[in-house]
Amino acid sequence: MKSLFDLTGKVALVTGASSGIGQRQALALAQAGASVVLLGRRKEQLNSAVAEIEAFGGKAAPLAVDLSDREQLAEVANLAADQFGSVDILINAAGVNLRQPVEEITLQSWDETLNLNLAVPFFLARELVPAMQAKAWGRIINIASLQSSRAFANGLVYGASKGGIAQLTRAMAEAWSVKGINSNAIAPGFFPTGLTAPVYQNPDMLDKLSKQTAIGRNGELSDLDGITVFLASTASNYITGQIIHVDGGFTAK
Repeated sequence: MKSLFDLTGKVALVTGASSGIGQRQALALAQAGASVVLLGRRKEQLNSAVAEIEAFGGKAAPLAVDLSDREQLAEVANLAADQFGSVDILINAAGVNLRQPVEEITLQSWDETLNLNLAVPFFLARELVPAMQAKAWGRIINIASLQSSRAFANGLVYGASKGGIAQLTRAMAEAWSVKGINSNAIAPGFFPTGLTAPVYQNPDMLDKLSKQTAIGRNGELSDLDGITVFLASTASNYITGQIIHVDGGFTAK
């Protein structure tokens, strides 16, 4: 049974890995045996995470890149493969949430959000798919959101991007699953990350959100370990095109 979740010999690329959900997922994959390339903009945080992985005997390498320039994505794919070999598992965790009222949304803020949250996951995945296809095996894990299906105040652009991620995940599955490349998305509830910092600075709001869940608490980053390894492993061979909510039952109520 353990072999179903063993990622030994697999190479993973995790974007947004300098902090928050992406970094936690990189640690989980490394603990399961994968060699992990941690991609983000902040070198110091990436190096710290790599050191943490190497401390328990894992294999990891930092890749400091600004993904907002889509013209560099082919090079990013090559740089990632240079570390441990071609990428088997891609996690698209990089994202931005500007939390703007509708009246303050600009063409620039719209383009910035849709580019990083929606366009980059597709174009980066497409660069990596040929190598996955050559092995007839691959995993793409996108990060969706509660806002993939629900509207929140000051979240119009972010919600549009995450609604798009849900459909992109299904479309990726339709295009690539027959080639052995499964595509799924994790839709987290409220977790302590840089993007949710404004929420976590409001105790009353946090309490309200925890009571909205069926479990009765907000998420801890460790709650994402199991689903991440599951979707990255052979245990999920017959699961693709799914958006899986890890929200303590927030969407069940």
